[in-house]
Amino acid sequence: MNPLDRRIFLVLTMVFALSACNNSTQVVKPNPPSANQSAALPSTNPLQYQKRASTLSGAFQKPGELQPAVEFWSKTYTVWHRSEVAFHDDRYLDVVYEVMLLPGNVDDSLTTDQKEIVKKRRDFWKVQLSILESKIRYNAPLNANDKQIISKLKSNGRQLNSLIIGASERVRSQRGTRERFKQGLDISRKYDRQFRKIFREAGLPEDLACLPHVESSFQPSAKSSAGAVGMWQFTKGAAKTFMPSGNGVDQRLDPFASANGAARYLSHAYQKLGDWPTAITSYNHGIGGMKRAQNQVGHDFVRIVDTYNGPAFGFASRNYYAQFLAAREIASNPRQYFP
Repeated sequence: MNPLDRRIFLVLTMVFALSACNNSTQVVKPNPPSANQSAALPSTNPLQYQKRASTLSGAFQKPGELQPAVEFWSKTYTVWHRSEVAFHDDRYLDVVYEVMLLPGNVDDSLTTDQKEIVKKRRDFWKVQLSILESKIRYNAPLNANDKQIISKLKSNGRQLNSLIIGASERVRSQRGTRERFKQGLDISRKYDRQFRKIFREAGLPEDLACLPHVESSFQPSAKSSAGAVGMWQFTKGAAKTFMPSGNGVDQRLDPFASANGAARYLSHAYQKLGDWPTAITSYNHGIGGMKRAQNQVGHDFVRIVDTYNGPAFGFASRNYYAQFLAAREIASNPRQYFP
């Protein structure tokens, strides 16, 4: 090939190559998502996504309004012994009129005489508050004891007139449980790691493993007057739903089977109710009961505690979440409370 033909051949080759490039389809390869973008993408597995979302929402709120109740239960669990009884206002738990030491040997269960002593002292405080209410209503002179009671009622800046009305009907007695709670802490060491693993693998906050401190003090064979059984205090109906067994064995007495059942229940309750304070309270009051409370007064948990007056929403239900918070704080640092 002579030089002229070679140049012509090269020019034609270049022309055909450029034409082929212009007519081809350009393929754009997307950049991989950044770390932040990846975290925002939903999982293709609905169960995994549901678990992850539940974990991310798993903070246990501690409103300031609940702090007096949390402190009250912390004292009940760690300060007051089983031989001590606190007489207090059942709505304003920072109002403690007296902590009385019971006479004689005091066991886990009180004797008939000891119960009568508690009843008489409770009645005494009811009378004192009724008299004080009458004195304030009629502007009668107050003695030193009256003024001391008034100072308790007015703590935290509360107005006396609204509190003294009905105070005599709000007197309640609470026995200390220091010995029982400490025993529960000792027992919990055998279960805590596995319980936390169960909740973690269910996509739930690990500290839900503290609930047996409130339910049973980690007693595997605990039984309640309402028919709840075991460390996690399942009723027969709840057990059939959340830990069914085909072999006829009552799994409520199995702490680990019950923990798995509790994880299923609490996951379901959280999905239905939308926050942990309400979901945890439903463990005592039921999902339907807490849903009625939300429908009546809204989703503000403090407002539910303060204003909801459902027929079964009594002292235990109102205080259940505060008890859980107190137990959780103690279990996270037991040496601080039990040196």
